Amino acid sequence: MQRNLARARSCAPSARIWAVVKANAYGHGLERGMHGFAQADGLALIETENALRLRELGWVKPILLLEGIFDAADIPLLAEHNINSTVHCIEQVKMLEYTSLYRPIDVHLKMNTGMNRLGFRPDAFRAAYARLRAIRGIRSITLMTHFANSDELEHPRLSIAEQVRRFRDGADGLAGERSLSNSGGVLHQAALLGAGGELHSDWVRPGIMLYGGTPGGRPASEFGLLPTMTLKSEIIGIQQLDTGDSVGYGSRFQAPAPMMVGVVACGYADGYPRHAEHGTPVLVDGVRTSLVGRVSMDMMTVDLTPIRNARVGSKVTLWGDGLPVDEVAQAAGTIGYELMCALAPRVRVAEGRLGTD
Repeated sequence: MQRNLARARSCAPSARIWAVVKANAYGHGLERGMHGFAQADGLALIETENALRLRELGWVKPILLLEGIFDAADIPLLAEHNINSTVHCIEQVKMLEYTSLYRPIDVHLKMNTGMNRLGFRPDAFRAAYARLRAIRGIRSITLMTHFANSDELEHPRLSIAEQVRRFRDGADGLAGERSLSNSGGVLHQAALLGAGGELHSDWVRPGIMLYGGTPGGRPASEFGLLPTMTLKSEIIGIQQLDTGDSVGYGSRFQAPAPMMVGVVACGYADGYPRHAEHGTPVLVDGVRTSLVGRVSMDMMTVDLTPIRNARVGSKVTLWGDGLPVDEVAQAAGTIGYELMCALAPRVRVAEGRLGTD
């Protein structure tokens, strides 16, 4: 985590960093995220209760609620615990207008530059800013947006450069710091600046890159990122299949020739995706092989053909050190974010050099 945070800072050396720890720090644990990103300038997340938990754990630097408050009853907590809130809709502006703040708060006004999830459209942004500026208890307003396709510089439908242009036009002349880049924007910072993209951010908001993944495109290792979660198990049984034998629920896989399969103590109840297909990569005793058959609740089966001397107790790596989570996710038809966030509570966690085992 520390190494990946340093890599984010090297990509955007003039910006301060919100380390994103939403979804239980992408499945790693909120407390681990707080300690791993201790050198960040602030932590960003979604849940109000976890923002308060960070304060209880001793985090004294800024905290940002990425979706803001959902209820006016939460507004006093912003002042009491010095929590920044995103403002993305007129309902949130009205809640702030109708609430007396005994201590000033900082907000982040979000512009919708094409993602079309949250935020004010560029032509409505200035009016929302004016209403916030008129509220006595608002101290600072940071201007922010979110990139829809930060993994691809020249996306044919909506490029980063086009979103930056819309943001610049909508925020022109408004005072306040800027917060633009997510992980993809951070990783492409140099390329965008070199291409005249004018990607200036006072704050950046890296998420997946801090955990050793990427939003898409090139492998994380090419960006100098390290995996922070390694999911490991071992072989608990071995079966000899004859030609035509099947394995697992639904008998989806049939052996094309005599082969050995290993039963791994991990399944969808541990967070491994049930929809992973035959051929999804796995490491057994450090040797690459693949998943065969359907993943069940507590077990899966893997091809032991390439593994000499495989045995009950052979070590299995399902993603992480030596097997990038993004590669496993792609083979399983999903993204690395989902695999990490889906790690189940029953999985035992051991602290180590690479984080979570």
